[in-house]
Amino acid sequence: MPEAHSRYLVVEGPIGVGKTSLAQLLAETLGAELLLERAEENPFLERFYRDPQHAALPTQLSFLFQRARQLQQLRQGDIFTPARVADFMLEKDRLFAQLNLDDDEFALYEQVYQHLSVDAPAPDLVVYLQAPVEVLMRRILRRGAAYEHFIQREYLERVADAYAHFFHYYNRSPLLIVNASDINLVDNEADYAQLVREIRRVRSGRHYFNPAAGLA
Repeated sequence: MPEAHSRYLVVEGPIGVGKTSLAQLLAETLGAELLLERAEENPFLERFYRDPQHAALPTQLSFLFQRARQLQQLRQGDIFTPARVADFMLEKDRLFAQLNLDDDEFALYEQVYQHLSVDAPAPDLVVYLQAPVEVLMRRILRRGAAYEHFIQREYLERVADAYAHFFHYYNRSPLLIVNASDINLVDNEADYAQLVREIRRVRSGRHYFNPAAGLA
């Protein structure tokens, strides 16, 4: 790495699955530009987790504007950059909007989305990390981000289900679906090396990677 097929690589998955940590590792491995979602910069996010009904729309619009700016920068970036790695894709924004907004709010969101006319580039590879909700909850608690203290299990289940449904039909880019339940990509070099080998193999289509349990 990097190879031509992995110039723009995206790591995705539900809250707490480890996508940002993996994106950071891959960017270092690739010598790539790193594009992070930076959820902590959304001023409405903690309010949303406290009171989803009243804070969902400003939270979602704030994320939409942030991601649109970042993806516009990606399109205008240096064509000689060997690779770019991101921990989000624009499509996730609409996924969360459908999940969190009522009908009137979603209609307004759609108008703003269409007005922005963001032409997001298709990734050369998407790595979709999956893990059971119990694992996600443990990881969220372990990392201790203040704005995540109010996340409810029921909400996390809905998020995980929405991701599973989205990627069941996703065909815009090559896709590697990874069972991340029993791997420790940050602290275990063998786990990370195993995943990198799988990433290098993917050229097209849909692939599944279920590493041996007990490595974490």
